[in-house]
Amino acid sequence: MRLYIFNASPNCRKVMAVVNHLRLELDVKSLVPFSEELRSESYLAINPNAKVPALEDGDFNLWESTAIMQYLASKGSENELFPKDSKKRADIMRWQSWDQAHFGKAIGAMAWENFAKPTFNIGEPDLAVVEQAEVEFHTYAPVLEQQLESRIFVTGENITLADYSLGAILMYATPGKVPLEPYPNIKTWYQRMEATDAWKKTSPEELDKLNN
Repeated sequence: MRLYIFNASPNCRKVMAVVNHLRLELDVKSLVPFSEELRSESYLAINPNAKVPALEDGDFNLWESTAIMQYLASKGSENELFPKDSKKRADIMRWQSWDQAHFGKAIGAMAWENFAKPTFNIGEPDLAVVEQAEVEFHTYAPVLEQQLESRIFVTGENITLADYSLGAILMYATPGKVPLEPYPNIKTWYQRMEATDAWKKTSPEELDKLNN
């Protein structure tokens, strides 16, 4: 299998966390953000959206980070990341969907406006977008804060795909000026996740070493 990523992408990082957690042997190819390679005929045949991550498994191509995470975790033997029990899987998928629709979407908007735009010199932050993102964040963050009140990880005692999905965008919480102060359970949970070997190995610095 070959996996295409950007080293600094949260969506790629959560897929790489699954790869490291399950000790999968993949051919990982790092691409350059906004490069012409993404729009090449060969890559568009893999992912017509011209984005990463994307996975090649023989003649099967798969894009969208959540789908890739679930596919990789489903291929091998039983594991705690994505248990075969239908209710446990539905719970994990619920939080992954919630992240895409609400939590991660709000944080992503703040990170893009407050960090990515100045970093890539593509314009000033749109304060109206930031303000709306903060409203949405404070609407939904209490849901996760309450969920983590009595749990070590999002769905219980073990780290799952839900944790990697929800935690990935928080790598840009500080430069993205995400207002995490009112949410101590979220902050403690993320620190716990950062301490895991699988997550440490997915840092941009560690991924850069693989390509040097």
